Amino acid sequence: MSNFNGTLYIVATPIGNLADITLRALDILKTVDIIAAEDTRNSKVLLQHYSITTPMTAYHEHNEDSKSNFLLSKLEQGESVALISDAGTPLINDPGYPLVGKVRRAGFKVMPIPGPCAFVAALSASGIATDRFCFEGFLPRTSGARKAIFEIFAKKPETLVFYESSHRIVKCMSDIQEVYPSTRKISIARELTKTFETIVMGSIEEVQELLISDNNMQRGEFVVLIEGYDKKTAKDSGLTDEDIELLSTLLTECSVKTAVKLAVKLTGQAKKELYKAALEVNANNEAD
Repeated sequence: MSNFNGTLYIVATPIGNLADITLRALDILKTVDIIAAEDTRNSKVLLQHYSITTPMTAYHEHNEDSKSNFLLSKLEQGESVALISDAGTPLINDPGYPLVGKVRRAGFKVMPIPGPCAFVAALSASGIATDRFCFEGFLPRTSGARKAIFEIFAKKPETLVFYESSHRIVKCMSDIQEVYPSTRKISIARELTKTFETIVMGSIEEVQELLISDNNMQRGEFVVLIEGYDKKTAKDSGLTDEDIELLSTLLTECSVKTAVKLAVKLTGQAKKELYKAALEVNANNEAD
């Protein structure tokens, strides 16, 4: 039994490398009465590695309500419970919020056992500003919904941090390029703490080219970080007269698609803004 009966422990576990678990976390997992795990099959690997025989029960997004009541009854009986997710810190884009709320309202102690967290690890090694950031978890599945979020953050000063899956990372990068200027800095961290860990940082254009040219960069679990807006150095404060003049010149020789593509490379301005301006230039030329 743990030293704190009737206590819920929120225990962070490794996001890849099993050696990243803390000594305190191991002690808690060995001494609590029961471990609530997001997926008992995944967690079994960790527990067996450290010879931990504490009983487990499944606690995931599909049974949160019913299992929260079960775990609360355990606390009422004076037992201690550890909550773990598949990887990282529970409740950070993982199940646990209903349980913590019920336990606190019932007057029982909730103790955090800090440790690994994927977005914090990525942020620390990204080379992008860490003093102000906004973590958005997984973004919506549709392109339009993702771009709506990017447009909200395009002129905000904080670093935007979010998770993305392997089957959407290429489409997500295309959406980013539609909204942000191609010169904005971005970092992608994949497979953190695992064998094929990769962290890259560069302009949106550079990272997009790397992603498309290397199929390995499209595999794994991703943390994406986009640099915040800096009005002192950013080129995305609006199209200048020079940008419009360049675009107009390109349109005399190229299609709208080609002219916009070239203008993005030459000006660093957002593709969306340049495309909108190109349509307006063409409309004005036709009116003349």
